[in-house]
Amino acid sequence: QVQLVESGGGLVQAGRSLRLSCAASGLTFSGYPMGWFRQAPGKEREFVAAISSIASKTYYAEAVKGRFTISRDNAKNTVYLQMNNLKPEDTAVYYCAARTKGGSYNRIDLYDYWGQGTQVTVSS
Repeated sequence: QVQLVESGGGLVQAGRSLRLSCAASGLTFSGYPMGWFRQAPGKEREFVAAISSIASKTYYAEAVKGRFTISRDNAKNTVYLQMNNLKPEDTAVYYCAARTKGGSYNRIDLYDYWGQGTQVTVSS
């Protein structure tokens, strides 16, 4: 049974940083490209960042490029999202996801497994 468990969310002031973690179990983690998505109230879930299975490639949404960094530690079965210079518009529930399918990294439908999400709230 595949499980993805996010942690590290919280309430922070604009300009501060948070690091999200996603611990995976029940899968051969090193074989899965991973992604982070977010969903704000009243909005659709959107792509944030993705990383290839051996961390050789990373991808970012334009809104977070230069502020967020995705990384992974295959020895710990964990993917991270370092979020710097947070803005109120970054407020959302953040989800990690694992995929087996090829294709564009920002396509939600290509991800097979999802975590339960962690809330990030950025105050102005």
